[in-house]
Amino acid sequence: MAASELYTKRARVWIPDAEEVWKSAELNKDYKNGDASLQLMLEDGTNIEHKLDPKTKNLPYLRNPDILVGENDLTALSYLHEPAVLHNLKVRFMDSKLIYTYCGIVLVAINPYETLGIYGSDIINAYSGQNMGDMDPHIFAVAEEAYKQMARDERNQSIIVSGESGAGKTVSAKYAMRYFATVSGSTSEANVEQKVLASNPIMEAIGNAKTTRNDNSSRFGKYIEIGFDTRYRIIGANMRTYLLEKSRVVFQADEERNYHIFYQLCASSHLPEFKMLKLSSANDFLYTRQGRSPVIDGVDDTKELSSTRKAFTLLGINESNQMGLFQVLAAILHLGNVQIKDRDSDSSIIPPNNGHLTAFCDLVGVTYQDMSQWLCHRKLKTATETYIKTIPRLQATNARDALSKHIYAKLFNWIVEHVNKALITNFKQHSFIGVLDIYGFETFEINSFEQFCINYANEKLQQQFNMHVFKLEQEEYMKEQIPWTLIDFYDNQPCINLIEAKMGILDLLDEECKMPKGSDDSWAQKLYNTHLKTCSLFEKPRMSNRAFIIQHFADKVEYQCEGFLEKNKDTVNEEQINVLKASKKFPLLVELFHDGEKAISPTGQVPGTGGRTRLSIKPEKGREKSSKEHKKTVGCQFRNSLQMLMETLNATTPHYVRCIKPNDFKLAFSFDPKRAVQQLRACGVLETIRISAAGFPSRWTYQEFFSRYRVLMKQKDVLPDRRLTCRNVLEHLVQDQDKYQFGKTKIFFRAGQVAYLEKLRAEKLRAACIRIQKTIRCWLARKKYLRKRSAAITIQRFTRGHQARRLAKFMRRTQAATTIQKYQRMCVEKKRYRQKQAAALVMQTILRAYMARQKYRALLRESKVVIIQKRVRGWLARCWYKRCLVSLVYLQCCFRRMKARRELKKLKIEARSVEHFKKLNKGMENKIMQLQRKLDEQNKENRLVNERLAGLENTYTTESERMRGELSRLRGAEEDAKNKGHQVTSLLEELEKLRKELSSTQKEKKTIEDWAQNYRSEMEKMVSELKDQNGSLKKEKDDLNRLIQEQSQQMTEKMARAILEETQQLKTDLNEERSRYQNLLTEHLRLEEKYDDLKEEMVSSNVPKAGHRRRDSTHSSNGSEYTYNSEYAELEDGSRAGEDVTRGMDTSLTLKLQKRLTELEQEKQSLRNELENKEDQFQRARARDDVEFKKARGAELEYESLKRQELESENKKLRHDLKEIRQSLVGNAATGAGAPGSPAYKVVLDQLNASCEELEVRKEEVLILRSQLVSQKEAMHHKETMTEPSVYVEDVSKLKDAGELKQAYVGLKDTNRSPRFTRKPLEVSDLLSRLRSAAPDFHKLNEDGELWLVNQGLKETIRLLEHQLQTQRRGYDSEVESLRGELQNVKEENNRQQQLLAQNLQLPPEARIEASLQHEITRLTNENLELLAEDPTASREARVIILRRMVDLMEQLEKQDRTIRKLKKQLKVYSKRIGEMGAGQTEGQTSPGQMVDEPIHPVNIPRREKDFQGMLEYNKEDELKLVKNLILELKPRGVAVNLIPGLPAYILFMCLRHADYVNDDQKVRTLLTSTINSIKKILKKRGDDFETVSFWLSNTCRFLHCLKQYSGDEAFMKHNSPRQNEHCLSNFDLAEYRQVISDLAIQIYQQLIKCMENILQPMIVSGMLEHETIQGVSGVKPTGLRKRTSSIADEGTYTLDSILRQLSAFHSTMCQHGTDPELIKQVVKQQFYIIGAVTLNNLLLRKDMCSWSKGMQIRYNVSQLEEWLRDKGLMTFGAKETLEPLIQAAQLLQVKKKTDEDADAICSMCLGLTTAQIVKVLNLYTPVNEFEERVSVSFIRTIQTRLRDRCESPQLLMDTKMIYPVTFPFSPSSLALETIQIPSSLNLAFLTRV
Repeated sequence: MAASELYTKRARVWIPDAEEVWKSAELNKDYKNGDASLQLMLEDGTNIEHKLDPKTKNLPYLRNPDILVGENDLTALSYLHEPAVLHNLKVRFMDSKLIYTYCGIVLVAINPYETLGIYGSDIINAYSGQNMGDMDPHIFAVAEEAYKQMARDERNQSIIVSGESGAGKTVSAKYAMRYFATVSGSTSEANVEQKVLASNPIMEAIGNAKTTRNDNSSRFGKYIEIGFDTRYRIIGANMRTYLLEKSRVVFQADEERNYHIFYQLCASSHLPEFKMLKLSSANDFLYTRQGRSPVIDGVDDTKELSSTRKAFTLLGINESNQMGLFQVLAAILHLGNVQIKDRDSDSSIIPPNNGHLTAFCDLVGVTYQDMSQWLCHRKLKTATETYIKTIPRLQATNARDALSKHIYAKLFNWIVEHVNKALITNFKQHSFIGVLDIYGFETFEINSFEQFCINYANEKLQQQFNMHVFKLEQEEYMKEQIPWTLIDFYDNQPCINLIEAKMGILDLLDEECKMPKGSDDSWAQKLYNTHLKTCSLFEKPRMSNRAFIIQHFADKVEYQCEGFLEKNKDTVNEEQINVLKASKKFPLLVELFHDGEKAISPTGQVPGTGGRTRLSIKPEKGREKSSKEHKKTVGCQFRNSLQMLMETLNATTPHYVRCIKPNDFKLAFSFDPKRAVQQLRACGVLETIRISAAGFPSRWTYQEFFSRYRVLMKQKDVLPDRRLTCRNVLEHLVQDQDKYQFGKTKIFFRAGQVAYLEKLRAEKLRAACIRIQKTIRCWLARKKYLRKRSAAITIQRFTRGHQARRLAKFMRRTQAATTIQKYQRMCVEKKRYRQKQAAALVMQTILRAYMARQKYRALLRESKVVIIQKRVRGWLARCWYKRCLVSLVYLQCCFRRMKARRELKKLKIEARSVEHFKKLNKGMENKIMQLQRKLDEQNKENRLVNERLAGLENTYTTESERMRGELSRLRGAEEDAKNKGHQVTSLLEELEKLRKELSSTQKEKKTIEDWAQNYRSEMEKMVSELKDQNGSLKKEKDDLNRLIQEQSQQMTEKMARAILEETQQLKTDLNEERSRYQNLLTEHLRLEEKYDDLKEEMVSSNVPKAGHRRRDSTHSSNGSEYTYNSEYAELEDGSRAGEDVTRGMDTSLTLKLQKRLTELEQEKQSLRNELENKEDQFQRARARDDVEFKKARGAELEYESLKRQELESENKKLRHDLKEIRQSLVGNAATGAGAPGSPAYKVVLDQLNASCEELEVRKEEVLILRSQLVSQKEAMHHKETMTEPSVYVEDVSKLKDAGELKQAYVGLKDTNRSPRFTRKPLEVSDLLSRLRSAAPDFHKLNEDGELWLVNQGLKETIRLLEHQLQTQRRGYDSEVESLRGELQNVKEENNRQQQLLAQNLQLPPEARIEASLQHEITRLTNENLELLAEDPTASREARVIILRRMVDLMEQLEKQDRTIRKLKKQLKVYSKRIGEMGAGQTEGQTSPGQMVDEPIHPVNIPRREKDFQGMLEYNKEDELKLVKNLILELKPRGVAVNLIPGLPAYILFMCLRHADYVNDDQKVRTLLTSTINSIKKILKKRGDDFETVSFWLSNTCRFLHCLKQYSGDEAFMKHNSPRQNEHCLSNFDLAEYRQVISDLAIQIYQQLIKCMENILQPMIVSGMLEHETIQGVSGVKPTGLRKRTSSIADEGTYTLDSILRQLSAFHSTMCQHGTDPELIKQVVKQQFYIIGAVTLNNLLLRKDMCSWSKGMQIRYNVSQLEEWLRDKGLMTFGAKETLEPLIQAAQLLQVKKKTDEDADAICSMCLGLTTAQIVKVLNLYTPVNEFEERVSVSFIRTIQTRLRDRCESPQLLMDTKMIYPVTFPFSPSSLALETIQIPSSLNLAFLTRV
């Protein structure tokens, strides 16, 4: 089809425009050959006429279909030309916010001027391992492609990042390096990637500056080589730099700055360390103020310098070198401020004492005279003589600036060299990836030598780029066996020859530099003469003789010749350099110049020295060659370095990144078409498009072509051979066979043919749509007509019926009205009569009732008056009586309180003495006797108190009787007088009331008649109102009931929701905690694996390296695994670890044990010191008490001490007897020696009886002793009360414990209540003495109410005494109960001791010793717990004692064991000898026929075999064999198929049970440790085998459940059978090991998830996204050079069925292995999360997958996964919910996306997606067909506005590495251990059933 045939009506084209570069228009009529113009209509509706060029007749560019707009690859466009490329980039950048686009092999990156969240680690993981065309364009995709090709092709790679200043080159290079570091990792100890990134602040400070286009413009180019080892991990890096802009040091244009480092130093000049630099503001120096823009908005130069210094330190540049660098930089600034003045026309001079020159000389360490002389003079050398010549001021100024530039260039090179040294490592480099960050093509109003070099470099790079693109095209055509025709492309070799060839621009420039009087003008004339007529690329400006124009590949550039020679020479006065070299105070400056002489970079002042080069470059030939190279011009050096760079790039596989600056104002997501197209032309993107368009740019596989254009084929055209089908269809559709070619696997199309095919397809689909619409509209109209006809008939029927019903209703109403009127009139008359009758009756009733009420009221008043008088008189009498009674009681109380206080003091004194006595006598017998004596004394005191109380009560009774008689007499007289007075007044009042009532009755009689008339009407109204109120109340009641029910229901629901939310929150917190813990385990496992890898590498390389050995994995799993509560266990572990090094115990564990031992020794020493301090305090207190009470109770204390000593000696005697009995029992080995009735038993009973009798005697003696002490304390009462306060003050100052201080305070408070400190008790005692005196004057006492006060005082005293008495009774009762309890405990302890003694006597000697030791340990433990509860200090002391005793007991036990083993061996030897002797005697004495009485010899009778107890016995030497056969060499497949699930776990547990049964802790520990280590070993060896990992996960969980089930804990035992409870562990608590095994199970589970993820990962994207499960739904769009993975199911492609089959295989494997169902559910949930997360992440990163049809495919695939869950019965366990984000994303692709209602629906529907994900999907949404519409930008803004308030993470991708926290619910086994049989196939014959 001819191209002109496409220019039909409504075809869209691109026309040139001055503002927008290209503008879209639409044809109003068809184009015909020969037309001179086109009739067009612009997008705004304007009609224009576009005239065609009469010479070329070129038609405007056609516009691509809308479905192709926004493609990832520009080469996928049907029409490849400049406007199509520009429009596609603009749509992606502005509408979809996508900054990356492919253009064939080039990645176009547009600077967004905004921070985007697309560079995180999740994005890196998503791109890792993916093909370049499978994901959306990204810098990570280019980096991944380079990394993959390096590993696959064993070829070095290069990434060439270019663009103009401000386009984002440096950032792109930085992200590429970050990707390499993240994906590959670093093998060196110091992270190379961090060092490379740390070099950025340094290089930016010394090589970046502010320009008019960029605030941080790189003024040099750099090439970074990142080195990799054989495993493709980063091992080092190297940096080379190119073309530093030295002229910026001495000159800056307006609105520009010098290099950042100068401004950073000036901003930090106030710091103390920078005072010596003598710097000030940047405006004070010439080199920093010329641009008149010293400050950058938003940049703090002081902070930037701090970052630079930190980077220097990180890269190994110490502080002294840093200060040296800063000195050099400050010296450059001072040198720029040196003013040179004219002396005459040919000479110049520096004024003396120039401050800046002085500062310069001080900083660099040179003399002022030498520097000032050679700044104004120069040395000329001839063949015979040397002259010193003065120079004019202009030349002197230029020489000063040249020196400044030269110093800065040397400094730059020195820094680059040291950065490279920091990045070099000792590892051997296998390959490298180079990242070239170089300037792009530049053209300014004034272009000088720097722009010339930059554009020359870009010409070379463009040539290399063109050749590479041409080569790739050629390879593609040859691969597909397409006839190769030469493609005409722009070759810029003539331009390069013009610059670098012989007699080229650079040669002429070097030649002119060598001329003595060479100038820029003469050089320009040479250029004109040489190239103006011979080269078409060289032109001369019309208006200038000092400029020239070169036609570069991008554009024409005019260069100004001024300054070319000077910049090319880069001359520096040698004498100035010699002065600097002679500096003795500043060695760094000397080093700069000497280093420059030794190794000059290929670029002279430009590149970084010290960089490594991987190319074969000739070595240097000594210093002579170096000195010659030093004289090379800048142009020559740059040409050489550029040639080296090109050789490096040609030796690698290049990857191109072109950075585009969208606008000059740094506005976020703002696109300037003019600037963009200018850069596209300059960076070679359009050239790539042109080369692609010259051949066959559009390429389809046969299957993709068939799927896309199946609609253009008829059924008969479809053949089994897809290639033949496509050939037949294309021959029919496209007549010109030159428009396409058939390759081996693809069809190649010329430009525009795909658009033509798309047009045919759209027309076919449009015709089909019209036919479908026609049919559907006919059917809808027919259906609508039938529906209307049916509705009309129905309306008529109902209307007629309605009219008939209305007529009948009218007739019925008329008849009913007549009947109602009749009955209503009758009712009215009847009602009127009844009202009159009722009124008469009411009047009579009211009158009669009124008379009766009057009479009743009179009688009622009389009775009430009588009652009131009676009550008042009684109340007065009672008041008088109560006052007397209260006074008496108060007096009694005061008196009794005084007596009680005296008794209380006696009791306190007694209590203190008893406590002192108890401290001195700590025996059990003494304590019992003391308590018994105390109880008797308290009973006596109680009786005395009761007697006193009875006496007081009798006294109170007599007094109260007498006072009552007096009160009754007085009250009688008062009542008589009051009664008579009240009778007279009451009679008068009653008479007056009767008169008033008579008059009121007459008035009321008149009002009654009026009231009776109104009564009827009011009652009627009231009844009606009541009825209304009743109805309304009923309604309110119903409403309230309903409201109450609703509120109760709401409250119930609210509470349920709250409880549910709280439960959910708790679950979430628990899961987060589990997740954190399991993540720590994962990190620990990763570190272990890394440690093992390093260890293996060390062993394999045989390199001795100091370090710690890897410790046992059980120690790493749980640090407290071998921690015990005794020092003995710690020491035992430490000694055992030292004896057996092969256990895996490393140096860190030994250090930890030593540290623990040191801590225990320190604690032991502190406890000893504390014990000694306590003993000293006790002795001092005891001595002080003896001194204080020596005079008062000397004889009693002597008697008491004698009795105590006697009791202690008796106690020691009893203990000695008991010890002798035990030793005798242990020594006696007879079988029946300990039986009841035996001699030993009788001896023990006799001694116990004697001890009990002696105990009774001692009790009596203690009682006598205590009675004497009490009597003595009463005698000392007065002295003690006088000395109490001072004693308390002294004691309080010595108290330490808070409890002691509190007790002292309470005692002091009780003491302060004595009569000496209170006043109230003294007053009450005075009252009591007055009451007790003879003939008290009660009348006088009662005058002022004193009797009442006395009575109240007595009452209070009695109440207080009763309260104290009750308190004492409760205390006595509780003390009695405690004493009884202690007595009972003593009796029980005695009985238990007797029973244990009897049992021990019946046991054999070995068991007897063990039982006694066990009992002793138990007793000591109980005592320790009791002491800990009572007193922590005492408990620590007791713990030390117990620890010592336990160590002694354990040592005794070991000695006994050794002795018993030795005796057993001797016994065996003796029994064998006796048997041999007996046999010999029998043979010698007895003949064959004789019967002789044979002596009876002891014979070993074999025991009858017991029932199997579910244990397996093995020897310790067989442990390795057990682990090897059962774990290391076991094949899971055979065990899972043929044996019971979890058999290895059961066998291991049965072996563990036997070790527990024999009480062998070493065996238990080694078995568990070996099991854990072996499982880890087999998992490390075969960790990628799902079957192995699943098998050991199941067995580890079963082993963990067995440890719980048979642990003996009640929580687990309730699930067991009685037989299983008998099999519980009896000696060891393995709770810590359960935690270790649980951690191991978590690690295995995480490894299972990783293994499963590795298997599923390749299937997910292909099966869930790319494969068309529903064939024909999604059409395939044209693809570009970066081919994406085909969505057609080819051979070997994963489909959804592959995923389902793999899931079923996982499930069946876990079921065969007997995995717990709950664990299987968690695994399936994790599987579905991985599937959903990976699918959604790829959907978010693939624009070609975001379409309506793909949403349908995803929903169908998800439904298949849900069906699989239903089949397995796993639908209700959270697996489906993990797919919810994916389901919502699929729904988002399918819903309408136009109106605000659609936005609301999306916001309410997509609750599982974040705002970033929703916006990303909407931005990526791409129509596959023309009938779909793109999502408008305004709609996306609406969605963002409505989702603004969401509180969520800004992360775009889901975390595919997230693992749900796993739990292992307890699952007891019903399998009995005794029924398990061990198959012979396991080779475990050495195990013995027990």
